[in-house]
Amino acid sequence: MIRRFIESKHTKAVPFKIIRAVLVIGICFMVLFPMFVRLTVSLMDESDLYDPTILYIPSNFTLNNYRMALDGLNYWESLRNSTLLAVATSILTLIACSLVAYGFARFQFPLKRFLFFMVVLMIVIPPQTVMLSQFMFFRYFDFGGFLPFITRDGSRHINLINTFWPFVIMSSTVTGLKNGLFVYILRQHFRSIPKELEEAAYIDGCGYLKTFATIVIPASVPMLTTVFLFSFAWMWTDNYYSSLFLTAPRILSSALGSLAANLWHTYVNTGLGQMTFITPGFSSIVNNAGIFLVILPLFVLYLFAQRAFVEGVERSGIVG
Repeated sequence: MIRRFIESKHTKAVPFKIIRAVLVIGICFMVLFPMFVRLTVSLMDESDLYDPTILYIPSNFTLNNYRMALDGLNYWESLRNSTLLAVATSILTLIACSLVAYGFARFQFPLKRFLFFMVVLMIVIPPQTVMLSQFMFFRYFDFGGFLPFITRDGSRHINLINTFWPFVIMSSTVTGLKNGLFVYILRQHFRSIPKELEEAAYIDGCGYLKTFATIVIPASVPMLTTVFLFSFAWMWTDNYYSSLFLTAPRILSSALGSLAANLWHTYVNTGLGQMTFITPGFSSIVNNAGIFLVILPLFVLYLFAQRAFVEGVERSGIVG
């Protein structure tokens, strides 16, 4: 009987369940523990950082760090600008990438393989390699040389830096942040949809766009939700393009980078006193509070969209 118990399928599966549980717990620990440390530090007074008896739980609990971070980030204005930018670019990215991916998945046209190879290159090549050309393109934007013919004063170029137009144009033309990856993911998903559904729509008199809108889109809602959330999250936390194209309209990612420089002014305005020197500990505490204020909207968004997000990730095969 003991031998049968040892050789049973249930007993053989126990080691694999233990290994899986250890891996899941380890991954959760690596992800959540740094966030827990940042949260506890953001709630500490500066004196707690120098107290060797305090490890994680603050003895002088305070929310003044968040008040200073709110003022230093100019939080509500930056939140409005970030939301407008992230939502607009995510919607445009979703529309453009879906149409391009559907074309690659279903239609035959000249240079199809070469163009898809260029899409793959967008994933592989770091965006820093084209940083200068992108900046000069939008600094001296000329509508492909047609600007003198469509303006009254004959201007040869216009400056789009410090506006949201570079993000809008890049998202609409599938050259924005991670757009190559989105095209690749959506193409693989559209290829998995049975062609018979689209052929039935063609027989009923639907054109290509109507078939795409009435057949393909409803069957791809979880995947489209995943792409939208990825685009929104990456745009929300992006510091590369925001620092390249924006200096005047403040968004949260760029404001967080300059938070340390604004601490002295913020400290004075809060009425807590005046400082002639910002200590590294004080800067670290307020910076941790600012990080949580920046990522808080992403947590709220995930709470409402987690079911569709998880379903879409499972269908796409994304594991990291």
